[in-house]
Amino acid sequence: MAAPLMADSLVEEPQSSQPPASSSEQVPAPDPDHPLTEEEKKKLSEEQLQRQLHQRMAGVVPNFNAVLGGTALPLSPGQKMRAAFRSAVDPYQFGLAFITSGYGQATDSHSSIDPNGTHHGYGQGWAGFGERYGANYVDQFNGTIIGNGVLPVLLHQDPRYYRMGTGSFKKRFLYSLSTTVVARGDNGKLQPNYSNVLGNLVSGGISNLYYPRAERGFALTVEQGMEVTAEGSFGALLIEFYPDIRRHIHGKKKPTP
Repeated sequence: MAAPLMADSLVEEPQSSQPPASSSEQVPAPDPDHPLTEEEKKKLSEEQLQRQLHQRMAGVVPNFNAVLGGTALPLSPGQKMRAAFRSAVDPYQFGLAFITSGYGQATDSHSSIDPNGTHHGYGQGWAGFGERYGANYVDQFNGTIIGNGVLPVLLHQDPRYYRMGTGSFKKRFLYSLSTTVVARGDNGKLQPNYSNVLGNLVSGGISNLYYPRAERGFALTVEQGMEVTAEGSFGALLIEFYPDIRRHIHGKKKPTP
């Protein structure tokens, strides 16, 4: 399912004052006579990570976990955890939890009434909203920290999405979907994406501690984990095709003389 991961003219630049990502995410071609030292690799990897941590879609949605152009050096365990924590505490995550909690409040999610008329689960009012908000945000936080940080460190996997950027729509579409279950290891080789799948399952298991009793149990945990894994496919598609959509909306810019 994998294909060469290449940069093209559709790659979006990070929303920051940093230089364009496509100009510095490229790993220098190996030079047998002058290979990079470990110190140089460490410095270049940190520069790449800092640029990735400034990437956003539409100037709002974090795109920190993506390599938009070319290839990138492997992340150290500390870098993986820093990137995961940065994503987990971004203001966007708090806003997203607020919106999903409002929707849950309107639809009375995580709430049920038994045959005796007794109400179970989260209620209404500010107390019910607070419970939903806390559960939604903790879900997001756990999934990010475990799936993008802890497990990639333990399993030596790269948690980032490598944008293809070129090729047919079908090829890029299938590649995006495949990244949900196929990851790149720190050694550069493709392998099952244990970090993503297991991370979603572990996060679902932890949710048994705070979700209503009627929504706990092994079967519900597996179901929730699979749903989150499927939702991750949409995120991969968005990263892959957002620059194309953005270019289509704004049109091609005329080259500056």
